[in-house]
Amino acid sequence: MSPVRPRYADLIRRLQDSDPRAADMAFDALLFDRGEAVSDIAEALGTWDLPLLVRRDLVQLLGFSECPTAVATVEAALEDPAPVVRAEACRSLVDLKSRASLPWIRRRLKDLDPEVRSAALDGVHALGRK
Repeated sequence: MSPVRPRYADLIRRLQDSDPRAADMAFDALLFDRGEAVSDIAEALGTWDLPLLVRRDLVQLLGFSECPTAVATVEAALEDPAPVVRAEACRSLVDLKSRASLPWIRRRLKDLDPEVRSAALDGVHALGRK
């Protein structure tokens, strides 16, 4: 993968800002550019040591991207050590309408965390209907 472009590197770093307004503004800027920023977000998730809530936010942004190239990174997030990230990955795969991800989501039905199991069940129902 390519390095994260400076604009997106700065925005991803600002997601960690102690001022919630600054972090919200960074999230909104990434949300606005989400289609353009997919490769940068994927690279940061794959190579940077990020706090769990930032990882969750980035997975959510990939889900909002409507970009098929985001699916592999979101599927990888199903293995994140943090339950909040795994649950968001289940929801984001639904947002991406990735029926091909159903086998990976089904594996989360046996997750130790109830929030992850619930998100996985919702994902199986949502994607299985289509």
